[in-house]
Amino acid sequence: MLKHYYADLHIHIGRTASGRAVKITGSKTLTLPGILETASGRKGLDIIGIIDCHSPEVIGELENMMEHGELYQLDEGGLRYQETTLILGSEIEIYDTNCHGPIHVLAYFPTLLQMKGFSNWMQGYMKNIHLSSQRIYCDGRTLQQKVYDMGGLFIPAHVFTPFKSLYGKGVKQSLTEVFDPHLIDAIELGLSSDTTMVSGIRELHSYSFVTNSDAHSLGKIAREYQKLQLEAANFTELKKALHSQEGRMISTNYGLNPLLGKYYQTVCARCGEQVGEKAVTCMACGSEQIIKGVSLRIRELSETKEEMQTRPPYIHQVPLDFIPGLGPKMLERLLQAFGTEMNILHTVTLEQLEQVVPHKIAKMIDLARTGQLAIAVGGGGVYGKVQHE
Repeated sequence: MLKHYYADLHIHIGRTASGRAVKITGSKTLTLPGILETASGRKGLDIIGIIDCHSPEVIGELENMMEHGELYQLDEGGLRYQETTLILGSEIEIYDTNCHGPIHVLAYFPTLLQMKGFSNWMQGYMKNIHLSSQRIYCDGRTLQQKVYDMGGLFIPAHVFTPFKSLYGKGVKQSLTEVFDPHLIDAIELGLSSDTTMVSGIRELHSYSFVTNSDAHSLGKIAREYQKLQLEAANFTELKKALHSQEGRMISTNYGLNPLLGKYYQTVCARCGEQVGEKAVTCMACGSEQIIKGVSLRIRELSETKEEMQTRPPYIHQVPLDFIPGLGPKMLERLLQAFGTEMNILHTVTLEQLEQVVPHKIAKMIDLARTGQLAIAVGGGGVYGKVQHE
């Protein structure tokens, strides 16, 4: 019997148990135990992808948790923690001779043994295997083939952001400049785009789209995620869903309204003012350092008005911590009453919310669930904001 499962497949580790940095820009509280406890007990996620599992100290922590019975290996791939399945992942930076800029990609593996083997292989092509998102000194197709040969999944990450992404910097027009299109399992859209925006890019029509948080802190876990239709929460079922096999699928994407994304609009890098799409200098300060917005880059790449294959709904959901007036204490009251954020966002009625928080906040949560709140546009590395009524 197929059921629905909520998944966020892009979560960083900030520090190991010894205090060693993994994702340097990640929060110090973003530890392996902290992620697992938050994702399972607070967020209510069924599947998470931690994408720094190649780091040797993280591998050691995973092994230790398995030895103590806190994690166990699933037969169909993935590690189980309480009610949540951990998919072992790695974020890697490619910048080979075919690239015009660095590209971040995600690789996932079904077992810790396979992740250890991948980590050992990468050490021969990487200067610092301990850190997240490090540059690998081999070409994109070589990396793809290695991931494929080891039974993994390969997904280009946040593909439209201006820095360190496939279309943001990496290629001029087509992913085939760098990658084998047959060895890509899905495309991660990123926070400043959605399904409708990218419908004109023909070469993406055959891929599933994933929407993930790219969390650098515990609170940002599940700010974007997807609902999967699976038989069970494991690696094999996830792979089937990404390829829409045997009734498995991504049934709904939940993501920020692209206007909230911090790279949606074209802006001046120096002063932050929005600039015209064809501007070469900022009218406000005269700087020529212009950060091209995701919206403009997608229009440059779009070439068709053909209908894409049937896509799952993309819900413009506003995360709870973006909602004005919903502070930590009030959120704790909601969690005590309803258990997890997934319950608050998907199960609890407006009337039930009003029994715990003031009507105005309850109404804003209800509107946030369907993307009906007013938005101030983001850009240049600054997130947009939900506006007060």
